[in-house]
Amino acid sequence: MSEKKVRIRLEPLSQEVEATRGALLSSVLSQIGFEFPCGGTVQCGGCSVRVLGGWLPVTKQDAAVFRPAELAEGWRLACQARADGPLVLECGQWQMDVLTDGAAHKGGGKTGLGIAVDLGTTTIAAQLIDLATGSVLAVETMLNPQSGFGSDVMSRVRASLDGADLTTVVRAALGQMIARLAGRRAQDVAEVVLVGNTVMHHLFCGLDVGPLAGAPFDSPQLGEQRFDAGELDWPLAHACRVRFLRCLGGFVGSDILAGLVAVGIPNAEELEALVDLGTNGEIAIGNRHGIVCASTAAGPAFEAGAIRMGMRAATGAISRVFREGSGMRVIVIGDVAPRGICGSGLVDAVAVGFESGAILASGRIAGGTKVLPVSGPVLLYQADVRELQLAKAAIASGFRLLLKRLGKSAGDVRRTSLAGAFGNYVRVESALAIGLLELPAERIHAAGNTALHGAAMLLLSEGEPAMPEIEHVSLAADAGFQDEFVSCMTFPQREA
Repeated sequence: MSEKKVRIRLEPLSQEVEATRGALLSSVLSQIGFEFPCGGTVQCGGCSVRVLGGWLPVTKQDAAVFRPAELAEGWRLACQARADGPLVLECGQWQMDVLTDGAAHKGGGKTGLGIAVDLGTTTIAAQLIDLATGSVLAVETMLNPQSGFGSDVMSRVRASLDGADLTTVVRAALGQMIARLAGRRAQDVAEVVLVGNTVMHHLFCGLDVGPLAGAPFDSPQLGEQRFDAGELDWPLAHACRVRFLRCLGGFVGSDILAGLVAVGIPNAEELEALVDLGTNGEIAIGNRHGIVCASTAAGPAFEAGAIRMGMRAATGAISRVFREGSGMRVIVIGDVAPRGICGSGLVDAVAVGFESGAILASGRIAGGTKVLPVSGPVLLYQADVRELQLAKAAIASGFRLLLKRLGKSAGDVRRTSLAGAFGNYVRVESALAIGLLELPAERIHAAGNTALHGAAMLLLSEGEPAMPEIEHVSLAADAGFQDEFVSCMTFPQREA
């Protein structure tokens, strides 16, 4: 190895990367999907790594974030560290499962191969599909390499406006991902279809994100964008058509368009809903007669962002919490000692705390304390409860306002599909207990990765199927939004 290069080993996955000596760790780790939630501004501490081998000095920022005992154990902020020598780092946040869908699709009568891509803010998933039969031939997943610029879409919008190139980095990563996916059959790929939220759409396509940076958060460039493989420098036939499907308005992207197709709402006779519970919460309600949709800034709580001991759904994360006597019983991913809590565990913990009386309807932790023990070293802080309240109020108030727009009530919704990873793992009972959802439990179901499934369906079809009128509603412009939001902040009163 050149004297100008150092090797960094990442645990627990035992992956090794090479870095230029003296380079910031953020520039190295972000390329493999390690997340820097605040974009390296030292506001969150979410890029913590532990030095298992080698040496990293304690910076002023490290000392402000970690306790002395944690510093002694080797914890450092990756956004502040430089690779001056070989390192072995514990990067627990990097290990996570990406939700995919391996079910076969109905063949569309086309020939050759196609690729469907769900370009998510946090994760990317893609399928190689036989266009004649609809069979899924291969699946690839990865973390979005834009994570080095922040975990949420607004951080990335700001980074782009500040001059950062988030387009090249994601196009290059997708090119490598597609090369692995297609392998020796790359020249047989006739079409690639991508879906994602509006910011991902704009950043991939190289469009101006300025209109998305402030009210009314709308863009004149929401339509489908087309490319050829050569233009993107992808290892596919130059004639291969690449399409990033249209957005529906504001922050409601083509991922929701694909999701609607996947769960069948455009063909439904009765009223149905699709809810994507993420940092940018997206909601669509309707049937074949018409659909209304909206996005709401739920914040990162559902992914355990901005939570003091929050982490991704990785080894060591508390993913389930149950009431046991006056305390809590937990399930930890990997069956190891807990070291943090992920989004589903957070919702469970707050629901259990509320049920036991340890958390009041106002959201305050009872007894005048500001900390609630969960398990081992993992604690729930008053600010964590408040973050979850803000997130659940955003979703619940958005759902209420869309129903009012339709002149309907929650009882009129016959089925609600929860999309995405968080929607797949959150316990419906806990979501109902804290007021995140206000629907009968038997009408709510996890729908998996509807964006990827719908993208595959649209790839196989001859064109976008007949859709009813879809109205995008700007919640921020609704005169009743603020009052509705405030009324959804508290937890629902428990039955006696």
